[in-house]
Formats: sequence, C-alpha cells, structure tokens
Amino acid sequence: MTQEKNSKGGLLGAVAGDIIGSIREWDAVDSYDFELFTPGSKFTDDTVMTVAVADALLNKKDMTQTILQYGRDYPHRGYGGMFSAWLNANEQNPYNSFGNGSAMRASAAGWLGEDIETVLDAAKRSAEVTHNHPEGIKGAQSVALAILLARKGNLKDAIREEIEKRFGYDLQRSLAEIRPGYKWSETCQGSVPESIIAFLESTDFESAVRNAIWLGGDADTMAAIAGPIAEAFYGGVPDQIADKVKAILDPRMVLVLEEFGNKYMEDLKSGE
Repeated sequence: MTQEKNSKGGLLGAVAGDIIGSIREWDAVDSYDFELFTPGSKFTDDTVMTVAVADALLNKKDMTQTILQYGRDYPHRGYGGMFSAWLNANEQNPYNSFGNGSAMRASAAGWLGEDIETVLDAAKRSAEVTHNHPEGIKGAQSVALAILLARKGNLKDAIREEIEKRFGYDLQRSLAEIRPGYKWSETCQGSVPESIIAFLESTDFESAVRNAIWLGGDADTMAAIAGPIAEAFYGGVPDQIADKVKAILDPRMVLVLEEFGNKYMEDLKSGE
C-alpha cells in the first residue's frame, strides 16, 4: 500500500528528523525498529534554527538577526555552549566553529535555489553567521547541495559522486562498516558524511531517519540532515509522520513551514 505523502517541498524532513531523534541523542536505540514518536518527543535547536534560516531566506531578512531572534525566542532547546554564548553576547560575531549546527539548519537553502551556485551561496550565508570555519561551511553546503540534486531527480550514485567530488567526503563506506566503531560527534566532518550515507542506504523517508539514528551518534542532528535529503529524493514526508510533527510544533513554526512550502510550489509552477 502506497503511503500518502506531504509533497510540498520544504522543511518537514529536517523537522521530523529532529523530533524523532530528540530523545535518542543521549540514549542510543538498541533496536532498528524503535518507536518513532514517544511522549517525550520534542523539537530541539535543530528545528528552531532550520525554521530561522528558512524565515530569513524566504522573507529576505538579515540572517544574523533572524537566527539571533529565534534563538532568544526559543531558549533551552539544547543549544551548544558556544552558540549559547553567542546568543547572549552583546555583539554577534562568528566563532570559527565546525560543529554540525551549520549542517542541520541548512536545508532551506537546498529547497529555494534552482542552481548549484545559488544554493551553495545561501548555505554559506546560513552557516557563516556562527560557523565560519571551512569545515562548518562545507557541512552546510553539502547538505543543501544534496537536497538540490535529490529534488532535481538525480540518482543516488550521482548525488554521492557530486558530493564526494566537491567536498572530499568519503561516501563509499556502508552503515554496517561504520556503526560498530562509530563515536558520537558533533563536528561536521564527524557526522555529516555518515548522515548522508544514512540517506544513500535508505529505501524511503522513514528508513533514512532510522538509519541516521541507529548509528548511535548525535541522533537528532544526524536525522535532521538525512531527513530533508530523503524528503527531496522520495517526494515528501509520509502524512502520518507529518501530522505528528505539526502537532508538536507551535503555530508560529507551522506557519513558516506552510509559507515555505507554498513558496516552493509557486516557484516550481513558474518554472514549468
């Protein structure tokens, strides 16, 4: 039986990955067939920052100020130490981070751009507000580019080849090879390639998210990276997952999701 999908392009893949992984970040699953949602499932900093970047790109707002405002409007969502200090500082200057926070918030860049350079530039702008280290920028750009390639109909081998060529990530490994020795990492270089591989070995949206979480790392962030690539590749997020995600979010975030999806569909129709 074919699952109904929310096929509006956008942010649901990242947000769903974050929420599903939210309770698994410090409590790794012991089975691949874990429950997707529990009473403790919640949105974290990954969702807040994904929506912030989407709002900035969609409405042509200042990226730094938009990220700052969202971070302050949604405190206590699991922000890292350096980012928390940035939120509370008198001046917001980038701090040369290569943490995977740049990658988990970059998905909007992959949906709104129609060519590679536009997408890479938007991803760079979303990252360098804080994560201006080359690895931080590379992490964001690789996720955004993978989304663009996926939604343009490229096959997985082509996506793998392009990401490897541009960014030097090793995407030839299998999850079976990675998982036994994989260590929790919050760096781009230690989690972004593995998250992309989780997508590459998936068979649908749900399996991509499960693959990312099953590795036993920074679960919410890795699922928030694999999720939007899978959403783009498979044509959406299953409605039963999308409905649960929207029920967990507040109305402000749902509104941005809807506006973003509508904008994507408008651009898609105008380009036909």
